[in-house]
Amino acid sequence: MLASAVLMVTLISAPLSVSFAQTPATPGAPAASSVTTPTPAPAPAAAPAPAPFQSGKPATEKIENPYGLKALWAEGDVVAKTTLIIMVIMSIGTWYIMVSKLVELGKIGRQAKAAEKSFWAAPTVTQGVESLKEQSPYRFIAEAGLESTKKHEGLLAHISFSDWVTQSIQRATDSVQSNMQNGLAFLATVGSTAPFVGLFGTVWGIYNALVKIGVSGQASIDKVAGPVGEALIMTAIGLAVAVPAVLGYNFIVRRNKTTMDRIRNFGSDLHSVLIASGKK
Repeated sequence: MLASAVLMVTLISAPLSVSFAQTPATPGAPAASSVTTPTPAPAPAAAPAPAPFQSGKPATEKIENPYGLKALWAEGDVVAKTTLIIMVIMSIGTWYIMVSKLVELGKIGRQAKAAEKSFWAAPTVTQGVESLKEQSPYRFIAEAGLESTKKHEGLLAHISFSDWVTQSIQRATDSVQSNMQNGLAFLATVGSTAPFVGLFGTVWGIYNALVKIGVSGQASIDKVAGPVGEALIMTAIGLAVAVPAVLGYNFIVRRNKTTMDRIRNFGSDLHSVLIASGKK
């Protein structure tokens, strides 16, 4: 009986001790196990020191352009290369003609001043002709007029002396004008056709670029902009060839007109002198 009583007391007191152990602590005394010490933040890493400045070397690396004339020539086919060669020939011919014509016009201008000073001051037409330079157009016209006075005979005698001298001087003047117009047809041709030659090269280049893009199956901006930009260079080259040709043509035509006016005036005065002096 005593043992049974002790066992019952033990069973009754066990839940009570468990419930007291689970009772929360008072607010004023927190449990030691619930308090955690905060972990300090890691210190920031030190910034890397800047690279020392080196004089004489560029700060940025130069990036080579993969597209341009070099790539256009290297990747172009026969048609593209032929178009480029044609425009180069046009440009070389244009500048050669312009420089040579400007030199020629300057030379004729100096010969005109010499003719005004020496020819009209000579006592005779023959001495005036000898005072002019060999390659001078003024001497060529004066010799033609003087020669006509010596050949007015035979069947030519049926023509009046004045008309015969006028025709001889006019033929010499027309010959000088024809020589001064040499090269102008080339400038006019280049000025009118060079833009279209460049445009043809552009169209052909864009066609080839689109074919390559279609075969590769990549239509990104880097695949399209490069080949198309190279093709557009053809148009720029055509304009660069045509503009100087047009400007040079207009300038030379205007200078030729001024020069020929002076030459015609010289021929008219020569005609009057020859008619007045008779068959000298």
